[in-house]
Amino acid sequence: MRAVAGLLILVLTGCSAQVAPAMSLGGSAPAVAPESAAAPARTAKITTIRTTDSTKGVITVIGSLTPAPKAGTRIPLHQWIPAEKRWQEIAHGYSAGSSVTIKTVQPGSVRTYRIAVGPQAPYPAAISPVISLKHYVWRGIFKRGMLAAGGKGAPQFNVVPPNEGPRRAEADLLANKGGFVWGDVDSTGCSYVRNWLGNLTDGTVRVSLHNGTKAITSVRQAQETETWLNAKILGITRLRLQVTDINSGYGPYVSVDSIMLCTN
Repeated sequence: MRAVAGLLILVLTGCSAQVAPAMSLGGSAPAVAPESAAAPARTAKITTIRTTDSTKGVITVIGSLTPAPKAGTRIPLHQWIPAEKRWQEIAHGYSAGSSVTIKTVQPGSVRTYRIAVGPQAPYPAAISPVISLKHYVWRGIFKRGMLAAGGKGAPQFNVVPPNEGPRRAEADLLANKGGFVWGDVDSTGCSYVRNWLGNLTDGTVRVSLHNGTKAITSVRQAQETETWLNAKILGITRLRLQVTDINSGYGPYVSVDSIMLCTN
């Protein structure tokens, strides 16, 4: 009897040793879950942003939208407003395939932009990475007023008032015989200047541009003629326009129409 009982215990113990691992694998180890499918996503990106008309101030933006949204989807263009610390919609376009073109007229500026597309099942809304643009626009040289004026021989630097010259680009420069006249403007943020010159005096004058008081370029202008005086001025913050008498009967008298290419 004792031998039979011992044999029975040995058999049961062996069965227990074989079954325990199987129970542990089935009961204690976590089941492996199948991989979940990735959530659908759409991307938006500004591929091109540039000034396409510096006279009118037109900015053209081309964006890509992947996958393409429904044709004709409204796509807003946002501009960051630093003073208010917020994004503001300034224009919009409509998608055509995976592309969108947006145009807007803006004053000269250095700003940051982005495009966005609203949710369309199964895709959530998407916003593009931001991109910056230096937007150069032509404006009157006197738009921001004069910094100073002077000269010799009763100098007069007369800017045409806004009601007569709203472009703020026109002025008359005069002085007595043998004299000269100059005027300074703030050219910060500007890259180029164009000056149309009309010599109304009875002799020859010299018209010049200066970086502060250092001459950049000049032109000799004969009696009753028209010409241009243009120059690159990127990095110059104080631009001087000067007219000097060379040989006239009653002194220099030049009318100007001057514009600068600026981001302000």
